[in-house]
Amino acid sequence: MNLINVVSLMVIVVATAALFIVLSAFSGLKTFGLSFSDAFDPDLHIAPKEGKTFVVDAPTWSKLIALDFVENAAPVLEDKVFLRFENKNHVAYLRGVSPAYQQVVDMDQLLGKGQWLNPTTNEVVLGNGIAQALSLGTYDYSHFLVLSAPKRKKSAGFNAHPFREEKAIVSGVYFASEELDKKYLFAPLSLAQKLLDRPENTYSGIVVKTSSNISPDKAAKQLAPLFKDPIMVRNRAQLNAALYKMLNTENLAIYLIFSLIIGIALFTVVGAISMMFLDKKAQLNILLAMGLVPRQVQQVFFLLGGMLSWVGGSIGIILAALLVGIQQHWPFLYIPGTRLPYPVEFQGKNLLLVTLTIFGLGILTSFWSTRGLEQKVAHQAKT
Repeated sequence: MNLINVVSLMVIVVATAALFIVLSAFSGLKTFGLSFSDAFDPDLHIAPKEGKTFVVDAPTWSKLIALDFVENAAPVLEDKVFLRFENKNHVAYLRGVSPAYQQVVDMDQLLGKGQWLNPTTNEVVLGNGIAQALSLGTYDYSHFLVLSAPKRKKSAGFNAHPFREEKAIVSGVYFASEELDKKYLFAPLSLAQKLLDRPENTYSGIVVKTSSNISPDKAAKQLAPLFKDPIMVRNRAQLNAALYKMLNTENLAIYLIFSLIIGIALFTVVGAISMMFLDKKAQLNILLAMGLVPRQVQQVFFLLGGMLSWVGGSIGIILAALLVGIQQHWPFLYIPGTRLPYPVEFQGKNLLLVTLTIFGLGILTSFWSTRGLEQKVAHQAKT
């Protein structure tokens, strides 16, 4: 193997390894980022198709809990409220939850300060973004957090106050994502019903923990007959459709960019095959004298070009897989300024994607670089 072949092989090894490592790193970052929103959202979320709320009576609730795929469920009452603490204001979504909510969505793993709310008191749990916006701490009895919501029924009198108000104490602060931390606060269901002026058995949604990996469509078919009003059922991916779409688009963009780099790297195969043809031009007459036809000689050079791509790609994949495996189990790279290991994830689909990419582009490059070689060999045979 001459120097040009060695250089071509090394370029392919590096480009292939880079593609697999980058895809594995993005998969790790994706899993790490989604872990917070996945922990925040339930397996399934039931909500009315029209309007903000729907009525769920006791017989309906009993039938819901009795379904095979339902492990647990909890009602939720949610609406936008106005928050005031001393001289600072913030608008957020109040999510009133029952004690069963913790059995569906384990919020304890997201709590960074304090503890989960007591359902018998006026305690709330805020996102870190809300706490920072209002300069709030936990269990500050010197000042109460004031929650305000518009009255559903217009009060008589010109000077009547148009808002309902409730005072609360912050019992905990959760950390999920920047968007969620600024958007939601949790309160006991009784407090939310009082503030939002909603009767019992009236909810804006139901969160469900499933015992099996059932699709939203299949779940909706079993759930729809239980409710008087039309409902929609969504899973975690559908609840965060914009986030998943953004991550998938970024993943595709990264793959296309590094595939282009591999394509450029494979152009070294073209130079390698051209140099091999010039270097072995004198020996071609011996092959032709032994009975090989020009097309067979072209096939030999095609296989040589393919071997450069395939061998280089295989070595690159093996080296990258070893590095990813070491980082995943025995981390040596950390996020700057922290002791958190840089997240990577070894996924079979990434391995298959890189393998198909390098082998497919290798075939195309080898075919393109040996085009017209048969005519050149035939012309040499005549001369």
